[in-house]
Amino acid sequence: MGVTIPDKVYFRIGEVGRILGVEPYVIRYWESEFKSVRPMRTRSDQRLYRRHDIEELLTIKNLLYRDKFTIAGAKKKLYGGKSAPPEQGKGSSEDILNEIKKELQAMRDMLA
Repeated sequence: MGVTIPDKVYFRIGEVGRILGVEPYVIRYWESEFKSVRPMRTRSDQRLYRRHDIEELLTIKNLLYRDKFTIAGAKKKLYGGKSAPPEQGKGSSEDILNEIKKELQAMRDMLA
């Protein structure tokens, strides 16, 4: 089941569907169930998937189709028993908000 992902930065949902061998509605459903898949959105609200997203979707497909996991079982397998993806090494939500505030203030100062 060797899947070759083309050497591109962004992929539209139709391309991702062809790569994975599933319909776009399946990808949208997995996106709603698995919070680790978060494609970027264009101004016209089209999804743009990165290589990491496709690799995550491929893992999800293998868990569901090949290994016969349920959605809940696949979530547990992916997230180590947790219901959400692990944090990417970030601090508390207060720390994150403070960092955002600093960045916004810096942008405001640049514009002033």
